[in-house]
Amino acid sequence: MNVITTLKEKQREKQVKYERKVLRELSIEQLKKRVQEQFGHNRLFSLSFSQVLEEGCYDVAIEAYLLGAHFSKFGYHGESMESVKERCQKDEKHLIDTLFNFLLYWGKAEAQDYISESLYYECERYVELWWLDGFEKGQKMYKMRLH
Repeated sequence: MNVITTLKEKQREKQVKYERKVLRELSIEQLKKRVQEQFGHNRLFSLSFSQVLEEGCYDVAIEAYLLGAHFSKFGYHGESMESVKERCQKDEKHLIDTLFNFLLYWGKAEAQDYISESLYYECERYVELWWLDGFEKGQKMYKMRLH
């Protein structure tokens, strides 16, 4: 008796397999280091619940990394990084907004405009760096035919 699988199930299995391959290169130490580099000077991370904030940053970093790796196939096929970035601009903006709102809520930051604005730019840079890392890693995997 044959098992019937749908195309969506096969695509999802292939996506999960690819994500696992990409995430093998990522370590907790890298995540911690990048959070400290990007947000270490921020007083929000000196509070007692900074572990919660760091874990939220890790989640967004992993999502941005996977997003970059997923869209790297377009770069491998000849598109410029700028045009690829435009393709996923909506998803990237969602990650930036998610991280920003998470930090504002859990960090109990004041609603002062200059603090919020600088925090938003830090979140934007953080997501962008992880997206670029994922994009580069994905391109390497496509070049080495490891996808």
